[in-house]
Amino acid sequence: MMVKNNSILYRILLVAIAVLAIALRLYRVNAPLADWHSWRQADTAAVARNFLATGIDPLHPRYDDLSNIQSGKDNPEGWRMVEFPMYQIVGAGISHAVPGIPIEVSLRLIAIAASVGSVILLGLLVTRFIDPQTGLFSAFMYAILPYSIYYGRTILPDTFMVFWALLSLYCLTKMGTHAYPWLIAASAAAAIALLVKPMALFLLFPSWYILYRTTGLSKRFFLFSILYLLIGGLPVLWWRHWILQYPEGIAVSDWLLNKGNIRFKGAWFYWLFAKRLAELILGYWGLIPFGIGLVAARKKLEGWFSYIWLLGGIAYFAVFAAGNVQHDYYQILVIPLVALFVAKGFALFIREKIALNPMQSIPFSLCTLLLLLAFSWYTVRTYYWINRPDIIKAGESADTLLPKNAKVIAPYNGDTTFLYQTKRKGWPIGFDIDKKIQMGAQYYVTVSPHDSDTETRDLVKKYTVLVRNDTYAIIDLTKEQHQATKTSQ
Repeated sequence: MMVKNNSILYRILLVAIAVLAIALRLYRVNAPLADWHSWRQADTAAVARNFLATGIDPLHPRYDDLSNIQSGKDNPEGWRMVEFPMYQIVGAGISHAVPGIPIEVSLRLIAIAASVGSVILLGLLVTRFIDPQTGLFSAFMYAILPYSIYYGRTILPDTFMVFWALLSLYCLTKMGTHAYPWLIAASAAAAIALLVKPMALFLLFPSWYILYRTTGLSKRFFLFSILYLLIGGLPVLWWRHWILQYPEGIAVSDWLLNKGNIRFKGAWFYWLFAKRLAELILGYWGLIPFGIGLVAARKKLEGWFSYIWLLGGIAYFAVFAAGNVQHDYYQILVIPLVALFVAKGFALFIREKIALNPMQSIPFSLCTLLLLLAFSWYTVRTYYWINRPDIIKAGESADTLLPKNAKVIAPYNGDTTFLYQTKRKGWPIGFDIDKKIQMGAQYYVTVSPHDSDTETRDLVKKYTVLVRNDTYAIIDLTKEQHQATKTSQ
């Protein structure tokens, strides 16, 4: 069945896909922030929570970690100078406007809105460059891939970044008789995407190709390119210059490029193309339509758009080689590309009936899709799990017992998830307790309360215990044992 991009049926189907995307991403939207990659989510959410508590100051974002773990320098002010906190500003604004919504839910809802917006924009982009059927397939794949669903509702800036990058590309395709307004809109969207995460550059690879197709190799092309570059690029350069004033808040990031010289080594290919792309994202079976989509003949309208975009994704894998291998959330950026080529493969199967007769192509495509979803979900489902509920209980207890401005040590191997649960600033790792006390630490909260943990055992002997049970312990570092003891079982 042929669908035209301006038909009522096309619009109904695109809206239906968007509604499906929303429904899938609302799963566990109010769950505690202790799921997969919770440390990065906690760092992101802490900035928004501090905005909500002390007022929004975009130039001075703070989070809860006062340690030297991320930057190599002690960070007593808790500066968080990484991405420009646009995502967190919006989240804090929503929670301020609607006080009943927890900041974590606000941030997840924003991620969902951005993800669903990306579903629609991807569909429109692919429709513009290929055809409506492939556009709808692309939107559908982006909507239902289990990897896309999970990361489309996590508290990370990446999904927010992808939306603005796709919006920038879409605005460029709308340049016609009203070129300048659309160019300004595209440039502003690119600026936001790059401010949120400079990696957006790789998703913006086709921008100059779109400009070229719009204007040809003319003076307007060079003028529009310069304007796009200046408006889109200068804000992120300014932000990167600004944060240099706060080196203790800048996380060490050189390792993201090529730590261990992993680029193009066997481990690089294995982790990115076997474990991540084939297993995690495409559930093995998705490689069939993805591979067919890669080798499918280009349509005249498509030109080189898809392959320039693919080149951007490959360049991203190569440049941030170690980051992509270390963290699976780094592949959020390439999901639009994966959805596009899988969609091209499925469209070719169903419409062209490649290598199969009409009675085989649709059942085979459905079987492939179901197996793709099943095997990908088998892994992704574990991302929702709360494997350490004890940190949530300990955090709730600490929040009840301790002063709001207290500084705590919440040792969790440097992971800030536990510290976030306490709703206090402090240190996510133990050791050098005396030094941390000199820096302002007042309480020690641990989920290793037994004497088998030597640090807990030594602190219990010396300082006042507020709570100690089989799950957690809270120790007052401001009162030594001889002053007072209050132990609760």
